[in-house]
Amino acid sequence: MIKRTPVYLANPDANAESSAFSREWLEAIFEASYDGIYITDGDAVTIMVNKSYESVSGLRREDMLGQSMYDLVERHVISQSGTLLALERREPVTMEQLFKTGKRATITSTPIFNEKDQIVMVVTNVRDVTELYSLQKELEESRERNLQYYTELEILRRRVGRSVRMIAEDPAMKEVLQVADKVAELDVPVLLEGEAGCGKQELARYIVSKSRRRKEKYIEVNCSAYTGETLERELFGEAVDDNGRGGKAGLLELADGGTVLLREVGELSAGLQMRLVRLMQTHRLSRIGGTVPLAVDVRVLASTSFDLKKLVLERRFREDLYYILNVLPIQVLALRQRREDIIPLTEEFCIQINKKYRRRKRFSQMALLALKNYSWPGNLRELRNVVESAMILCNDDIIDPEDLAIYTGLKPAAEPAASLDEPVDLRRMVQDLELKYIHNAYRRYGNVRDAAHSLGLDPSTFVRKRQKLEGRQEKPEEML
Repeated sequence: MIKRTPVYLANPDANAESSAFSREWLEAIFEASYDGIYITDGDAVTIMVNKSYESVSGLRREDMLGQSMYDLVERHVISQSGTLLALERREPVTMEQLFKTGKRATITSTPIFNEKDQIVMVVTNVRDVTELYSLQKELEESRERNLQYYTELEILRRRVGRSVRMIAEDPAMKEVLQVADKVAELDVPVLLEGEAGCGKQELARYIVSKSRRRKEKYIEVNCSAYTGETLERELFGEAVDDNGRGGKAGLLELADGGTVLLREVGELSAGLQMRLVRLMQTHRLSRIGGTVPLAVDVRVLASTSFDLKKLVLERRFREDLYYILNVLPIQVLALRQRREDIIPLTEEFCIQINKKYRRRKRFSQMALLALKNYSWPGNLRELRNVVESAMILCNDDIIDPEDLAIYTGLKPAAEPAASLDEPVDLRRMVQDLELKYIHNAYRRYGNVRDAAHSLGLDPSTFVRKRQKLEGRQEKPEEML
């Protein structure tokens, strides 16, 4: 049972100057709080907001003060409200919240009762735990690396085994997969080149899943995650010292019979590059500090987001290693170069995330088109993050363009966005956006049938909607 502490107001007969002094101090303390503080009255009307809350949430206090929490939630200004839950349950409520600023916070909403057992206000404390989450993520990644690189049993269990599914509906990406299929059958090194986040790691797994080594060990090593000396020990292991102590197999030795993917191979030190050349030429390696060569049968795949040829010219990468790895190079396409895959990838991510969070959300046709028309500098990684963020933050089951982190608004970028206090013609804005997509689709496909299909419309609806939006009475045949 939560103990309800009654609130007693200041003595109305107290000296006015003393009361003013107290208010100034209380306001100073309120603003100095590292945590965000949000206070409503018993009717859920906002009465106080401090600077820390503005910083965490990205919202302005002038847009919140005097506003009902019910209205703020209904207008999606706030995604979820601890205040309303506290009013409903008549007890403190704690929850986690992800704001549109990208910050995570733990919020606690506490109802305050008077002597008549009535709620007179709800005080919400908002603690920014973004850095804590970041540290926790780094710790988890560190543990994952330890499991991956230091636990031999886990390494030996790693298999690709079954076929890896690659989404490739774009003609350009289909050509890449055709090359990958041919490469997979050959037991030779493969160099995967492409921008960061474009899917080199997934394509490597696809190649392994199609190879004769698919049931053998498969190890991925991120070369950029280690110093040269540490990575050298991890890859090549350590020999037993003169006192008979130590001794450890490296990842290349453990992967005997299988495949190793060297991610960001351009980050290898000069010494490591020389050792790798020797391994790939002789199929033998020596542990660090050892002299006895060990026979190793391992297929090496390498990936890089750098221009290795340029690194060779700059003498930062060995020419002989470059040509050994570059027997069968594959240029992995950036997401903007395979636009026909954006919607299928979005739908696949949507299925995975719905399953993860036990939801049933989906993207509207307009949202899918917005995703398809975006340039995606962060490639697949950025797409997945945008999809997951939208599915978490959107309160509705249907995700619209304005719910996307990439969304820049309905008006042209040169125009300032209207504030909440300015009158806007929302219907006109939506119509302008619809007409823009209709024009873009027709310019892209050159015919009504394909343009309509890309927007999820039938041809007659496409023509009728365009006529209505343009205010013309042209016949459908004029567009066909």
